[in-house]
Amino acid sequence: MTEFILGIASAFWLGILTSISPCPLATNIVAISFVSRRVVSPAKVFLTGLLYTAGRMLTYLVLGVLLVWSLLSAPYISHMLQKYMNKALGPILILVGIVLVELIQINFSSSGISAKMQKRVEVLGTWGALLLGVVFALSFCPVSAALFFGSLLPVALRCKSGVILPSVYGAATGLPVLLFAVLIALGAKQVAQAYNKLVIFEKWARRITGAIFILVGIYYCLAYIFGVFS
Repeated sequence: MTEFILGIASAFWLGILTSISPCPLATNIVAISFVSRRVVSPAKVFLTGLLYTAGRMLTYLVLGVLLVWSLLSAPYISHMLQKYMNKALGPILILVGIVLVELIQINFSSSGISAKMQKRVEVLGTWGALLLGVVFALSFCPVSAALFFGSLLPVALRCKSGVILPSVYGAATGLPVLLFAVLIALGAKQVAQAYNKLVIFEKWARRITGAIFILVGIYYCLAYIFGVFS
């Protein structure tokens, strides 16, 4: 039970860290700004944020169910995971940590909204935020891919949770989006101030998380690969 609670807490933090990473944060702001630009009611802007978050959450939920259940339902793969999961976690966490602390330099680019997607979103109106949530959730950048596939997925497999943990992760990726939806409804000045603060917070949060991942990964390698603590 304790491991599952820790898994939920980890999924929540990974979701927050994903949403404020440079590439996802930029696409989140672009999406909400685009969908809400013609909405004059603050309540509808907030609804737009909720729908966008729901789209992201639904996407990660489906991915979690497909990946976790398919891996665990195959007897051979399930046996291999149970046997080698702890050994694999060490190198995986170290690699993800190296990406997070930027020992490996990665160029980030924010993806815009294509003309075809713009037309579809405009036709759907406020509900277009749901579609954008799905599209941008699938637009993995290096950091978000590392956090989802390299961190959340192993935790979900370990906890055998293909529904709850991905759902918590998806909901957490939408919390800053809801914040920006409210700020956009209030005015652009607040958005700029909040964005600058999030950029600073993300920088240190990512590096601290990366350092923790590296340390935990080293421990797992020493304990389960080299048997130092046995």
